[in-house]
Amino acid sequence: MTTRPPLPPRFLISKTALGAGALLAIVCLGCGTGPFAATHAAAAGTQAAAGTQAAGATQAAGATQVPARGSSTARPVPLLAYYYIWFDRASWRHAKIDYPLAGQYSSSNLAVMREQVRLAKQAGITGFLVSWKNTPVLDRRLAEIRQVAAAAGFKLAIMFEGRDYYGKPLPMRQVHSSFGYIARHYASDPVFNIFGRTMMAWSGTWAFTRAQMASITSAYRAKLMILATDRQPSAYQAIAGLFAGDAYYWSSVDPLHTPGYVAKLDEFAAVVHHAGGLWIAPAAPGFDAQKLGGSRVVPRRGGQTLRLEVNAAMGSSPDAIGLISWNEYSENSEVEPSQLNGGTALEVIASIEHTKLPVIRNFDSSASSRFGAGPTQFLTVGALLILLLGGSTILFRRRRSADG
Repeated sequence: MTTRPPLPPRFLISKTALGAGALLAIVCLGCGTGPFAATHAAAAGTQAAAGTQAAGATQAAGATQVPARGSSTARPVPLLAYYYIWFDRASWRHAKIDYPLAGQYSSSNLAVMREQVRLAKQAGITGFLVSWKNTPVLDRRLAEIRQVAAAAGFKLAIMFEGRDYYGKPLPMRQVHSSFGYIARHYASDPVFNIFGRTMMAWSGTWAFTRAQMASITSAYRAKLMILATDRQPSAYQAIAGLFAGDAYYWSSVDPLHTPGYVAKLDEFAAVVHHAGGLWIAPAAPGFDAQKLGGSRVVPRRGGQTLRLEVNAAMGSSPDAIGLISWNEYSENSEVEPSQLNGGTALEVIASIEHTKLPVIRNFDSSASSRFGAGPTQFLTVGALLILLLGGSTILFRRRRSADG
């Protein structure tokens, strides 16, 4: 059994009932935009005040009431957004219906990383859960986002992608190499220290045998806080002794129409906490993977879906909330400002966190790499040609004079 580490005492959350039908405000004291100051739904049987988009939405609107749960014990609740460093120019031509306001960027663009961290931190996001595999390109990008995060006072954790593109588990030699790489390079890095050690969630744990998982956790648990990503409470209970908790990635849930949604989060939290683990509860702004061949769509409802899911996540007494996601555009769960959704998701997060809405700049990452054959470009090229021709003429005349 893994014992949860003590949590930093300077971050306090106080839940204050603001009246029937109102939200329970969760305030982060003395932390600025640090841990997630999330909202929570009011007691069961009440309805949200008019215009309030929370878990107590009216039954007439088809909402599921989320009762207030959890104790008032002070503890931090970091908000960690799943962050993908896989993008290159070609990525945007596959399975996308929405695109970043920052342009169709490459994940190797440091200016993009700085802008993403700036927006996330100002909105109240604590850090990124970086999706990663042990490849030269992704290793370099991980080092770069680490450099950007360190300069901004922003936190990171690792989401190790343990399966290939087709969903098959990676060879164990590759898995060992990946955990070893993180242990060597980031185990003592303060940027990755959120809960006392570098946190590394292992995506796809259900695809591995118990013996395979044990070989990894026994080798690296002294340096890394390794979380499973199982999708059922009973599945995690069977392997709880191997892991330090569970990060549940549930992007396709509909908080208004998925039966047993809140109860499942509560059960998951109880199982994980009973084993002494960390519970990372999921929350997403919406979902649409039709371009990947799926049929399920969860509408964003103008930000209401995200508020409902944050309320439900907070109700399960999480150790952190896993925000799905910063930039998963193939499933359309991104909170990054985008062409179709604008900055609505960040507005919701900022209002929950009680921070000032981040300024979304006119930032186009692709502008510097594009050449548009407009009048300005033709004038520029023409001027360069004139200079080159003029220089060649002068040299020719000087050479003729020297020969004569």
